[in-house]
Amino acid sequence: MRIIFMGTPDFAVPTLNALVKAGHDVVAVYSQPPRPANRGKKLTPSAVHARAEALGLEVRTPVSLKATEEQAAFAALHADVAVVAAYGLLLPQPILDAPRHGCLNVHGSLLPRWRGAAPVQRAILAGDEETGICIMQMEAGLDTGPVRATASTAIDRKTAGDLTDELAGLGAALMVEVLADLDAHPAAAQPDDGATYARKIEKAEARLDFSQPAEAVERQIRAFSPVPGAFFELDGERYRILAADNVDGVGKSGGVLDDQLTIACADGAIRPNIIQRAGKPAMPLAEFLRGNRITAGTMLS
Repeated sequence: MRIIFMGTPDFAVPTLNALVKAGHDVVAVYSQPPRPANRGKKLTPSAVHARAEALGLEVRTPVSLKATEEQAAFAALHADVAVVAAYGLLLPQPILDAPRHGCLNVHGSLLPRWRGAAPVQRAILAGDEETGICIMQMEAGLDTGPVRATASTAIDRKTAGDLTDELAGLGAALMVEVLADLDAHPAAAQPDDGATYARKIEKAEARLDFSQPAEAVERQIRAFSPVPGAFFELDGERYRILAADNVDGVGKSGGVLDDQLTIACADGAIRPNIIQRAGKPAMPLAEFLRGNRITAGTMLS
């Protein structure tokens, strides 16, 4: 097939790779424009942009697709289908209509649950037992289009980073399967019941809330690992917890219970496994405690 690929972050790269490996003709790759990154704030291409260039593919980085000139340039590619994976820009109706088979989206949830920007993190925070991938026929509504195929996976105690990587692989394989035989994967309307909205993650949500039960706090840690990193503050300094266990413990919420940095929650306690002090590398708890003494009775916020 003649395919336009539209994606931006690491999540989308496996799908691009899979399309090329399957022998499809990727006639253009759309990605968000380069953004300032790292301490030097140098303009840096997205993960998809960089991979597409390495594959020798044409890359286009419009700020918007609303202009008639951009829409005409898109239509002039005469694509059979557009494959979209975490692109990050609104697709106007002329874009959705231009490819012969429309636009197919790799979405990281089991729709209609968790429509929107942050389905992986929201599924973990909510304590869902499973999530998955949907290949969705895109329409004007927010992730409301009919679904052609799904694949599911257990969440268990996976972090958002682990789960995103797993779903990226599942989505790539499933998209190739669907494109191999569109007729065998007819689009089925989503049910009305069970729809939820996965709103964008705000940085303030990553502050650990020890007034919640330990189970919820541990989910918060996994949902924001590795980025932005769930954190607490002590003496004005920020500490990110990237992995933790639920453990027994009773005390005032946010209080340190022992010399192993066991932290009391509303019900139970957590103990970090991997922790990162601001400006320092992440490290296992035992290594962290050798150079950072946080005594029992300390209150964390």
